[in-house]
Amino acid sequence: MAGRARYLLKLTVLVWITVPVILGDSHDGVSQGEVLSVQAESGSKNLAAGKLLVARRKLLDPNFAQTVVLLIQYDEKGSVGLIINRQSKIPLSKLSTELSGAKGRSELLFVGGPVERLALMALLRTRTKPEEARHVIADVYAISSKPTLEKTLASDSTPSTLRLYLGYAGWAAGQLEFEIGMNAWEILPYNAGFVFDAHPESLWPRLAEAEELQIAGRKPE
Repeated sequence: MAGRARYLLKLTVLVWITVPVILGDSHDGVSQGEVLSVQAESGSKNLAAGKLLVARRKLLDPNFAQTVVLLIQYDEKGSVGLIINRQSKIPLSKLSTELSGAKGRSELLFVGGPVERLALMALLRTRTKPEEARHVIADVYAISSKPTLEKTLASDSTPSTLRLYLGYAGWAAGQLEFEIGMNAWEILPYNAGFVFDAHPESLWPRLAEAEELQIAGRKPE
């Protein structure tokens, strides 16, 4: 794998926080769950904001093994994404002293990636574009502005429409394309059901199994 570079988002300055507990993960006891019907897209030419990257089993980098990543930015300078299937053990309420509206919120934060692990970002599904938010795809927006995030928390947002992430994944120009050329990732089209899946801990096994079944069922050319 090519070395990873720190890639800064072209968004409003990220919300910086002090995480009061050690990051954990919730990958123990992952069940395979229901096999999904998905159609992979071949080749890096299909890369774009909103596409999903599913780590292949051969990808052993601990930062990305068994992950599903939503690309939120893709251009000639590089790529930025959020890991959508790694929930931490940190409830949003732990940030109540630094983030208005977080008090009493029990939903868990996600580990969005290895870059800037104390930076907070959110994905919001809404029909109305929030101020200082970046449109990702369809009705999904990325929020990194503290005032906008606090307004969102004060609204009727729920885990089915709002996810918060600590850190993000970044690739410099050409890095992600190289990894795809090495068959490290499968590219899938955007699916809101995956991004806001109610059981993120089993999302990767379900998608990986579905893709393997598709490969097994393909006729040789």
